[in-house]
Amino acid sequence: MSVQHKADVALSQLVVVDVQTKLAVVMAANDMQAVLKNCGILLQAANMLNVAAIITEQYPQGLGHTVPELSAFSPHLHTVEKVSFSCLAEPKFSRQLTRDHAQVALAGMEAHICVLQTALDLIAIGKQVFVVEDAIISRNPANKANAIARMRSAGCIVTNTESLVFEWLGVAQGDAFKAISKLIR
Repeated sequence: MSVQHKADVALSQLVVVDVQTKLAVVMAANDMQAVLKNCGILLQAANMLNVAAIITEQYPQGLGHTVPELSAFSPHLHTVEKVSFSCLAEPKFSRQLTRDHAQVALAGMEAHICVLQTALDLIAIGKQVFVVEDAIISRNPANKANAIARMRSAGCIVTNTESLVFEWLGVAQGDAFKAISKLIR
């Protein structure tokens, strides 16, 4: 199979990592609002386009559950609870990871811990990883920048919300295009 350089709706799976209530409040407020908006767009677009999605929660007893802004978009998804930083170290996650989807789009937090370790492990098992830069966050912007540089050098494709969803769409027509265009505005 040849490597694709853009996201393909038929090959993609979305993973939203650890966007939880007690983590969200320690992030820079404006940056967190942007990440919530973009993760919401990604979840809604995935739902409209039948892209498989997984939401994870890191130790929810201590860090709370997925923020309501996102759980509202994913009532049909089963959340994977974990204590490992890499999602792949959790067997329930690995079971939900779709084998026939070669691409994984990653969003969530924190960029330099759980998102980074998950991205590196996905690359190691042969997945093509799209890191959605405007849908990831760390408490310290320097840590996010470092994580993006590490993921890029490991072979991840660094993208943004609009690029990803419009690559999934492929054409500027149809009900999904109209609905997703409204989300982007």
